[in-house]
Amino acid sequence: MAKKVTRKQRQSSSIFPIVMIAAGAVLFVAFLVWAAINSERQVNQSNSANSQQVTRLSLADAKTAYDQKSAVFVDVRDAASFAAGHIPGSVNIPVGEIQARAGELDPNAWIVTYCT
Repeated sequence: MAKKVTRKQRQSSSIFPIVMIAAGAVLFVAFLVWAAINSERQVNQSNSANSQQVTRLSLADAKTAYDQKSAVFVDVRDAASFAAGHIPGSVNIPVGEIQARAGELDPNAWIVTYCT
């Protein structure tokens, strides 16, 4: 004998997939928000760590370092901009390549980065 399904049972069974999809969407959005916050926090920590190691240089001090050849000047612009004009003797390492190409620089040298 076939069991009779009531209207209420049909409604509750058709709502279940919708509730599950909504719950999944809420969890997904919550994960995205968490990932964005966590990523921003890591960037801020990285920036604050790097800014503690970087010293701003006055134009006069940069000129003195250049004249005395006591620093390596690194132009962080793209290759086309570097070719159009740069400080004589400077090295071109575009800003997006600095981490990958840092090994090309003497770790004991005074490195002055610039873009004009």
